[in-house]
Amino acid sequence: MSSVAAIVAAAGLSRRMGRCKQLLELGGRTVLARCLDTLLAGGVREIVVVVGLNSGPVAAEAGRFPVKIVVNSDPGGDMASSVRVGRAALSTSAGAVIVALCDYPLLLPATVTSLKHAHAEEPERIVIPCHGDRRGHPLLFPRLILEELKGGLTLRDLVHCDPNRLRCIRVDDPGILVDMDTPEDYRRLCDAVAEGCPEL
Repeated sequence: MSSVAAIVAAAGLSRRMGRCKQLLELGGRTVLARCLDTLLAGGVREIVVVVGLNSGPVAAEAGRFPVKIVVNSDPGGDMASSVRVGRAALSTSAGAVIVALCDYPLLLPATVTSLKHAHAEEPERIVIPCHGDRRGHPLLFPRLILEELKGGLTLRDLVHCDPNRLRCIRVDDPGILVDMDTPEDYRRLCDAVAEGCPEL
């Protein structure tokens, strides 16, 4: 029986942030820990975390969780290259994959569960969470579609390739839209979490 796994892309260099985004503290946990806690609470049991070269502290943080850690050895690799590395480490039982980013630390576990339910209903479709009229992250890809991610292609290419294989689901989770790329983003999210209102 196929299951839904997750690949967490944690190999980014955080150039716009100016320091390691994955290890920034947000609400008493690192951003990476929040991401992994959310996936686990949403019912994902197989998680592959992709770290970069010389990312010992990130790997150590991920190692506190029941995950598989793999290294993207290409220092200039993009997110698609990390997804390909993570894809190669998945078990054969993974029929679909949630591609999760540390950039969205306010994501709710209920959204992860909703992605899984949508996949169970229509296993051949890419599932995209939407809040209001806007698409957010993370996306769920059927394993067969993710196998199309060859060198030179991006996840966006897979999404735009055929609109008939997309399914958007509405979720009550503004966290799917809240990206954290810059120091200003981080300060805003810290304030929101401290005030108990992550809905920004």
